[in-house]
Amino acid sequence: MTNIYVLIASGIGAIFLLWLLFYFIPVGLWFTALVSGVRISLLQLILMRWRKVPPGVIVTSLIAATKAGLDLKRDDMEAHYLAGGHVQAVVNSLISADKANIELDFKTATAIDLAGRDVLEAVQMSVNPKVIDTKKVAAVAKDGIQLIALARVTVRANIEQLVGGAGEETVLARVGEGIVSSIGSADSHKAVLENPDSISKVVLQKGLDSGTAFEILSIDIADIDIGKNIGAALQMDQANADKNIAQAKAEERRAMAVAQEQEMKAKAQEARANVIQAEAEIPKAMAEAFRSGNLGIMDYYKFQNIKADTKMRESISEDPLIEGDAK
Repeated sequence: MTNIYVLIASGIGAIFLLWLLFYFIPVGLWFTALVSGVRISLLQLILMRWRKVPPGVIVTSLIAATKAGLDLKRDDMEAHYLAGGHVQAVVNSLISADKANIELDFKTATAIDLAGRDVLEAVQMSVNPKVIDTKKVAAVAKDGIQLIALARVTVRANIEQLVGGAGEETVLARVGEGIVSSIGSADSHKAVLENPDSISKVVLQKGLDSGTAFEILSIDIADIDIGKNIGAALQMDQANADKNIAQAKAEERRAMAVAQEQEMKAKAQEARANVIQAEAEIPKAMAEAFRSGNLGIMDYYKFQNIKADTKMRESISEDPLIEGDAK
């Protein structure tokens, strides 16, 4: 029994050692590369393990590049992998670009990949353009009618501008700005509805793809709807604002008139009070005149007669019956 256990343990140890040996010395991967025409030594495969580079990724990519007729270097692939790049995606993009007669070298492809863009998708978009639908863009023509447009933008990837070039959001924003400008410059919304292609022509002439990672091939207006009558709404708002201003000014004038009336009443009351006060001083003055001999009794009676005569004339002039007979 002891010998059996020893044999089993020895077998397990031998299997583990073989697995460890073939893990660090990938003989099968080396043989695959050899029969595929890729010259790489076992020592380099072992060193890849120590450099934390998966040999399978590098060897598979080298085999694909060699079969496609591309001359790529193992060191460049390892450096790109250690920099955080996607080696297989870069190699596949180089193969696709070569088949499509698109100029793309390894350095440019790795730069695009490290910039965070999908280099393979970019190459595919260069061959097969992509259609981007814009959001609904609302604009107002000169006659005040709002139009809501929906456009489809056909773009192709610009390989040279992929590094540092603006993305889809910038293209859509510029197209929306161009649609608003085109509709806003139209004299009538009917002209836009009759010739929607005029929007596309105006927008394409603006060179909206400048500085972006795409090349705009065409801009097609998919749909145009009529929105609100913005001009009439603005006129109504302006009329209401003018009315409110006029009402406020009228209220201000009314308040000023009321204030002036109150001021005049106050002044009239003050004048009456002054008259009453002055009249109260008359008896004192007359008494002083009697004491000083400046006024005699006959003068006083004459003054009273004049006062009574004046009062009678005033009452006669204010009698409505007398005024009617006079007429």
